[in-house]
Amino acid sequence: MTSEKTPGQPNPSFTPRSGSRISHFTRRSMLGLTGLAVAGATLGAWPRLTGADIPGRGSKALNIAILGTAADAAARQGLVQAFTAAHPDIPVQVQAIQGADWKDFFSKILTMVAAGTPPDVVYVATEGAQLFADKLAEPLDDYVRRDAADMSDYFDDVHPSLLEAFMYQGSLYQLPLDWNAANMYLNTTTFAQAGLDRPKDDWTQDDFSATLRALRKARPADFTPYYWTNRLFGGVVPWLYANDTSFLTESKASGGDWLWDRFYPKDPARATRGGGYQWLAPNAEDARVVETFDYLRELVAEGLGVRPESGGGNALVGLFANNRIGTTPAGGYWAQGLHEAGMTADQFDVQFFPRWRTQRHQFGAAGYAIMRTAKDKDAAWEWVKFCSSREAMQLAIPKPNTTPTRRSMVNESFYAATGPRHWKVFYDTLDRFPTSGPIPAPPQQAAVETALMKNVSAAVSGSSAGVRTAMGTLQRDLELALRRNA
Repeated sequence: MTSEKTPGQPNPSFTPRSGSRISHFTRRSMLGLTGLAVAGATLGAWPRLTGADIPGRGSKALNIAILGTAADAAARQGLVQAFTAAHPDIPVQVQAIQGADWKDFFSKILTMVAAGTPPDVVYVATEGAQLFADKLAEPLDDYVRRDAADMSDYFDDVHPSLLEAFMYQGSLYQLPLDWNAANMYLNTTTFAQAGLDRPKDDWTQDDFSATLRALRKARPADFTPYYWTNRLFGGVVPWLYANDTSFLTESKASGGDWLWDRFYPKDPARATRGGGYQWLAPNAEDARVVETFDYLRELVAEGLGVRPESGGGNALVGLFANNRIGTTPAGGYWAQGLHEAGMTADQFDVQFFPRWRTQRHQFGAAGYAIMRTAKDKDAAWEWVKFCSSREAMQLAIPKPNTTPTRRSMVNESFYAATGPRHWKVFYDTLDRFPTSGPIPAPPQQAAVETALMKNVSAAVSGSSAGVRTAMGTLQRDLELALRRNA
């Protein structure tokens, strides 16, 4: 059935299909596994994708696109079967699209759109959320309002900051299903060798520096006290947030009261909620941005931190498990990764990111977006709604390869087989630090991240004076990036 309604307006004659179940929520994290990296891509650089590459082209089934392999699609069959049992009149097909990272995935989705063969629903991470909201995705506002009674269990269980990350110009475009903050992982073996205990919750930037020096003294060779990568997640951005700044100016759009007043009236941060984050101008030459880059430059110069290279953090798991890394920023997805690498629950731990001027954290999330071109938006909403249920989420996230957005799922039994001991840090990040915010990802995010990555290495590799030069170059690159497709 093809919907004839105006985009964003649910069919007024539509009623939820029989068997709809909505008390539990779904999500399987690709965030950590793909490194959450999105580099710049132009139309001319998009991989060529033809009709022959698209499984089920012409099918009446609801086509769900995910980043991954055929094995990843097969792993979702339990979820598909549960949905089919509740909605036998909605056939579903999960289409895995392989890509090196989110950039690759989004590029292929855009190619499919240009070819006239777009999927109906796409699993989108924070990096692409505003790109999709601006050009490709259907707002969920009217669906959420209509099914508010069904959706209350979901919103009661999910932190409002995660929803705000998927607001755009006053409308909600995705229901976040999994997320990860940039917390600090600690190799307890190397900490013990240096005579260090787990840091306090309110440890500072100076405490962090002292910790790295103690780790270096205990392990003078073949060891990196602090490992970080040149990307948005876990790169320089967490330090910028901690220093109460960012390389882009941050503001919030108006609107969103319909969501906050209905579902989060008692939110302690209600007065600060808006209609979605905005990153409208570069801020690279801000004094605190320069200060932050200079701090990281000093860590590199002192041999306490690695000179970051581009890309994700997949190689770090093995290095960390072999006690060659002391600390690194990562999210809840690392719990399963380190477990599979052979680490026991007492060989690693996690702590909040160190405090500087603030202890604001960075996070990324993901959820399903309904495409404006979807064949049947009502059916697509039923998929999104079902995947926000506890039943679906438990099927989608049976082990901690990500952090579930449902607070009730982040519990002791979830981490019993893997650790870490202080797993409460993951969700406490939002509760303890409510100003924590998403990765800075405007609709031009791909070009923005390319500009950032281009200048990070230069900024942290030379002199203090070189930092200011690099930030001037970054400022100009960001100005160009933000004008692209504006």
